Amino acid sequence: MIAAGFALAGPAVLVSSSSLSSAAQAGQGAVAAPREPTRVPVFSATIVARYPHDRTAFTEGLLWHDGALYESTGQERQSDVRRVSLKDGKILAKARIDPAQFGEGLALWKDQLVSLTWHDGIAHRWDVRTLKPKGQNRYTGEGWGLTSDGVSLLQSDGSSEIISRDPLTLAERKRVAVTIDGRPLRDINELEYVHGALLANVWHTGFLVRIDPATGKVTAVIDLRPLVAEIAATDPEAVLNGIAWDAKADRLFVTGKYWPTLFEIKIAATPQ
Repeated sequence: MIAAGFALAGPAVLVSSSSLSSAAQAGQGAVAAPREPTRVPVFSATIVARYPHDRTAFTEGLLWHDGALYESTGQERQSDVRRVSLKDGKILAKARIDPAQFGEGLALWKDQLVSLTWHDGIAHRWDVRTLKPKGQNRYTGEGWGLTSDGVSLLQSDGSSEIISRDPLTLAERKRVAVTIDGRPLRDINELEYVHGALLANVWHTGFLVRIDPATGKVTAVIDLRPLVAEIAATDPEAVLNGIAWDAKADRLFVTGKYWPTLFEIKIAATPQ
């Protein structure tokens, strides 16, 4: 759930580069944080519910549609797109991606799912009801996260940019640089479009960031390190990754790669 106050710009609090460096030293990776303290609101989140999640899934993309979760997974010879039951985590349907390809982000466009690949430059299209393949598109660069704002597909590629693409051809429309206090924020990963803003995982961290899609400015940080601590993963690649929003019920879900749990969370209305 997104608290009403979170959709607005809350009072600023200090986020120091030293605190983000501490997260990196704890195995959560390095954020391209400013060298000086930055005045960006930091929000905590409470856990509303916990649901089972496939601990063998290398989660790359996650979304909610028509009463179910849809998830894309990565790793060569293991990548797929699946429909998943929220209640028990069971896989209801699955489509395998070419075993030579590494699956990445996932988005819904009308009656099709679009899934990226990491290095192959191929986007797969799937019928959202049957998961049968409906074609492919080519694109340049790496594929990481993917979501839709209802007009374009918005993609990350591990850099500090968000790429806007034509939803039918995947032709690039424009790029927006993601910044925090004017400095680039790299490693933007999984994306979800929520209340007119982008929520994004930052690879190898326990944080989400809220991005203004028009300007690329980070307008808030959501601290999910308590969830990372609860999972207590020993695999360094079992990182926080995967955001899904149930717009009708205003529910927000997050999980991670190889995590046994999917969390429904509520972001605090006011910053820490």
